[in-house]
Amino acid sequence: MITLASDFGTPYPAAMKGVMLQRTDARLVDVGHDFPRQDVRTAAFWLREVLPYFPPAVHLVVVDPGVGTDRAALAVRAGDHALVGPDNGVLLPAARELAERTDATEIEVFEVAYDDANTESTTFHGRDVFAPAAAEIHEAGVEEFHELEDVAPVGEYEDLRFPEPEIEDGTTLGDGAALGEVLVVDGFGNVVTNLPGELVTGRDSVTVNGESAPVARAYAELPAGDRLVTVGSHGNVELAVNRGRGDEAFGVSVGDDVRIE
Repeated sequence: MITLASDFGTPYPAAMKGVMLQRTDARLVDVGHDFPRQDVRTAAFWLREVLPYFPPAVHLVVVDPGVGTDRAALAVRAGDHALVGPDNGVLLPAARELAERTDATEIEVFEVAYDDANTESTTFHGRDVFAPAAAEIHEAGVEEFHELEDVAPVGEYEDLRFPEPEIEDGTTLGDGAALGEVLVVDGFGNVVTNLPGELVTGRDSVTVNGESAPVARAYAELPAGDRLVTVGSHGNVELAVNRGRGDEAFGVSVGDDVRIE
């Protein structure tokens, strides 16, 4: 299996699939091609949340604001998975999560020097660099792809780590507070923070940026249109509205501070 994720929309992913189908009979599965354009951090977050639910696979990821520059092309081995994409950090959060879930001791990062002189462009490395590399890696196998001629270990690469929250009184709110950040806002308007869910679990209400909000286990526990704080499927504190948009109701967007008391 090879999964595909990008910010391309359509029709560009079809070209990547065509390239791979000339080189492999792997099953091709779309994770999504509607990630926010050129938003590396948002793509990295959702890939970390989604890819661990796949069986062993090669994961092709192209969210690449630096296409055509001297940034490297990477292949990352994480347990029995491999990830292929640009050296801008987008692969690393998912790779670390995959390695942890498969009991791998660490991830291994390689540079891919694939160069098809007949087709390579400076604007579509998804088709001309990453898709052929993903097909080659799939055919070689996750355990053996490091032996390919165009693959070499790399010591330095662009990492991406999500910010850590500041939590008073250890791991519980107590009489203190927790300061976090909005990581992403999903298509429903739900605000995903970097605050761990256990901060609000079991509470009736908390104060969010100075305003009280009820804590609920599910959106529908509150009337339609009401604000709420919950723990999302990702395990983090989420600001939401039952049948509405949490980002609008709480007045926050990606990167904003969220203080819970």
